[in-house]
Amino acid sequence: MEVALPNNKNKNTMKTIFLFVALALSMVTRAQVTKVSLQASGLTCSMCSNSINKALKTLDFIDKTDTDMKTYTFEISFKPNSHVDFDKIKNKVENAGFTVSTFIVTIYFNNVHVKDNEPVNIEDKTFYFLNTKDDVFNGIKQVKILDRGFVSLKEFKNYSFLNLTPGTYHVNI
Repeated sequence: MEVALPNNKNKNTMKTIFLFVALALSMVTRAQVTKVSLQASGLTCSMCSNSINKALKTLDFIDKTDTDMKTYTFEISFKPNSHVDFDKIKNKVENAGFTVSTFIVTIYFNNVHVKDNEPVNIEDKTFYFLNTKDDVFNGIKQVKILDRGFVSLKEFKNYSFLNLTPGTYHVNI
């Protein structure tokens, strides 16, 4: 009886596949965006907040929005397993005739290592945490996006970075 032994080509292919799977699993960041709180500027009445609410509800990944008229803040929750696009949210507010003055993202972290000004991939986004000590994040944390259009122009001028890549954000805790 003859036993077929794997040849070197099959061994190398299997090693490559195993290495690729191991690498892919190790690069998966265990974090999830759970909600966004944004503050809009330029609102003068309840009709203004209604126009922002209507604009936001046209985005297919938004489940619901709650508005606090005293602070002009919109709490946005998302549909399960949906692709959340921060730039689309910001653009909807701007297209309604207003600007975003604060954009806070609530993220659930599960053992995510963070270093100052080094990239962390969460879902399809890349976050650069500024002024952060080397740390491991667990649980719910809120991060503030500091890029142009996500904070007031006055606040943005305090930072010396340019965000030219869609899906990349500079944040602080």
